Amino acid sequence: MAPKKNFPLRLDPKLYEVLERWAQDEFRSVNGHIEFLLREAAIRAGRVPSARPAARKEEQEPDGAP
Repeated sequence: MAPKKNFPLRLDPKLYEVLERWAQDEFRSVNGHIEFLLREAAIRAGRVPSARPAARKEEQEPDGAP
């Protein structure tokens, strides 16, 4: 696995608490959860060339489909 880039990240303490609880709910570290959230956002925004964003439900089902 390629080494990861380290950099300092300053967060509002209340936001960090939210991320900390969220990470615990998902059984991840805070750093791992932040990386997960950023990766998912980049994929949805079409910024990751090898991944395509998941189509929204209304785009997958034609009109009148159950």
